[in-house]
Amino acid sequence: MSDEKRSYRKNLTSYGLIYIGGEELEISVRNLSITGVLAELENNSSINNINAVFASIKESSLIDIYLPEMRLAGEAEVVRADMVDGHIYLAIEFRTVSYDIDNVLYKRKVYRKEMTAPGQIIFNGNKYKFFSKNVSVDGLMILLNEYIEVDNGTITIFDFKRLQLRGKIKVAWVERADSHSTLMGLQYVQMKKEDITGIPRFSNKTEQFTGP
Repeated sequence: MSDEKRSYRKNLTSYGLIYIGGEELEISVRNLSITGVLAELENNSSINNINAVFASIKESSLIDIYLPEMRLAGEAEVVRADMVDGHIYLAIEFRTVSYDIDNVLYKRKVYRKEMTAPGQIIFNGNKYKFFSKNVSVDGLMILLNEYIEVDNGTITIFDFKRLQLRGKIKVAWVERADSHSTLMGLQYVQMKKEDITGIPRFSNKTEQFTGP
């Protein structure tokens, strides 16, 4: 690829988190472009060699990334992994990312991952199909392709096979998307955050990044 076609990359030292192999791990960003980052994986007990990297992305090379100083979070892809002088470097390309994320994380406290997947929920004895819009360790936002009346605070049961979640959930808010559909914010009931796998927490506390 020629220099003219290659995205401009800015060398810098910044810190962040990635969610890979079911864990949140710290990274040091070595350079940044509009398409992605080159990141050094900080020392950890889970991924300490290239084979471990490949094992963690065997099913999917897509990961979640949070860069607090860049005010960026979302989904990215590991496109290359190298070991240099005993350090693991990951070439990461952005896929679906949101910018100016700080205010959102501050209000919501946890990261919401965009995810479209089917599920089922019960209201007044009737089963409704839904599609998720985004998911967090606290709950999810769903879209139903019909308009229904539901009170805030209603507790019901749901089934969301994508994350193997099934149980009680509470309606936090309801919004009419249009005349034929309904948006809902749902909060988990009787489910521990630690039991919800596949979704990072990513708080807004940048002091957790210690660095060298």
